Amino acid sequence: MIEACVTEEDLPTSSKNQTPLREVVSQMIQEYFCALDGQPAQKLYEMVIKEVELGLFKTVLDYTGGNQSKAADWLGLARGTLRKRLAEYGLE
Repeated sequence: MIEACVTEEDLPTSSKNQTPLREVVSQMIQEYFCALDGQPAQKLYEMVIKEVELGLFKTVLDYTGGNQSKAADWLGLARGTLRKRLAEYGLE
């Protein structure tokens, strides 16, 4: 059970840049539940995976200057798989 909504301001300053990704995701899910205000969540797993994957792809592509081969290598994906996923998100 989620006890309270957590915001970035609630985190200690030293933790903001050192928070493990799983904790950041957990915090964001808590905020999502708070925003739902008691309404049931639907397709939560699918939504989270898509949101994380989209952010991951955009950021890695930015860091690789749009080089899909390099991005695929960084992600540990085959280039064809990355291209397929990018097409699904309209990021071709």
